[in-house]
Amino acid sequence: MGTVRIATVGAGVMGLSTAVCISKLVPRCSITVISEQFTPETTSDVAAGMLIPPVYPDTPIHKQKQWFKETFDHLFAIANSAEAEDAGVLLVSGWQIFRSIPTEEVPFWADVVLGFRKMTEDELKKFPQHVFGQAFTTLKCEGPAYLPWLEKRLKGSGGLILTRRIEDLWELHQSFDIVVNCSGLGSRQLAGDLKIFPVRGQVLKVQAPWVKHFIRDGSGLTYIYPGISNVTLGGTRQKGDWNLSPDAEISKGILSRCCALEPSLHGACDIREKVGLRPSRPGVRLEKELLAQGSRRLPVVHHYGHGSGGIAMHWGTALEAARLVSECAQALRTPAPKSKL
Repeated sequence: MGTVRIATVGAGVMGLSTAVCISKLVPRCSITVISEQFTPETTSDVAAGMLIPPVYPDTPIHKQKQWFKETFDHLFAIANSAEAEDAGVLLVSGWQIFRSIPTEEVPFWADVVLGFRKMTEDELKKFPQHVFGQAFTTLKCEGPAYLPWLEKRLKGSGGLILTRRIEDLWELHQSFDIVVNCSGLGSRQLAGDLKIFPVRGQVLKVQAPWVKHFIRDGSGLTYIYPGISNVTLGGTRQKGDWNLSPDAEISKGILSRCCALEPSLHGACDIREKVGLRPSRPGVRLEKELLAQGSRRLPVVHHYGHGSGGIAMHWGTALEAARLVSECAQALRTPAPKSKL
C-alpha cells in the first residue's frame, strides 16, 4: 500500500490539531479535514480558551495530567515565539477564588502551570466573599486566531480542507482508508453515541483593556478572562440545552456577577454575546473502532467529548489520536498472512 488516505471529520480545535499531529507523526499519508462548519462558526471559536482543566471522572488522573502538560508545553512554546500573536496564544496571570476551602487545595495541574501558590490574606481582601484562593500564571489560546493558524499549518504540510456535511461515516469508505471522528456533538448521529450531550455556555466579550488579571470563581460559573483584543466574561453550564440564541436575562446575570468580583467592569463597553455548546460526556472518547458492513471494513479513530476542557487538553489528546491512526496505518500496510493450504 502506498499513500494512506486519512479523513478527519470536524474542524474545531480537535479536528484541526489531530490533522496537524497526523501530518507530523504518520509517514506517507494524505490528510483531508471534512466539515460542514469552519472557524469562526465552531464551538472552539466561542471558548474562552483558558488552560485550567476540568476533571474527567472516567479518566485516570495521570492520563489527564499528561494531556494537559503536553498541551501546555506546546502552547508555551508558541507563546514564546514570533508566532504568538498570529496563533492567539498568550500568558495570563490571575486568581482562582473559593467561597469555602476546596477539598483539593492543590489540583493535579498545579505543577504544570507557572508559579502556582496559595493566595495571601492581603490578596484575598480584594474578594471579601471568598475565603481561599490560588494564584498562578497560565496560558490562553484564542480559537478565532488559533484555528486559522492550525489550518495554515495543515495546508503548509499538504493537507486539504473540504466543506461538506457527513451524514454517515461509511460515505467516506470509497475515498479514504482511515477516518478520524472529531465531530463532537455530531457523534450522537455519526457514532450513535448517546453518552454525549451539550452543556450550553453563554459568554460576553467586552472591551475593558484595563483588566489585566484573570479572576475565576472555583465553581467555574463566574469568570473574567482578559485576552488579546477583548475580555471574556462568563458564564453558564446548562446541561442538555441545545439553544444557540443568547438569552438577555443570562447576560445581565453574567455582567452583574462579574462586576461583583471586578467592579471596574461597570465601565466595560462594546458588549457582545456568544453561545457555544460544549460536547460533554463522562470521559473523553479516544479509541480505535473497526466498522464492518458485510465484507467491507473501515478503521475509525474516535476523538471527542472534551466538554469544557477542549482547548486545555487538545494537543495531548491529538497526539494520542495520531498515535492510534499510526497503528491503523501500520495494520493496513502489513500484508495479511498467506494461507498455508
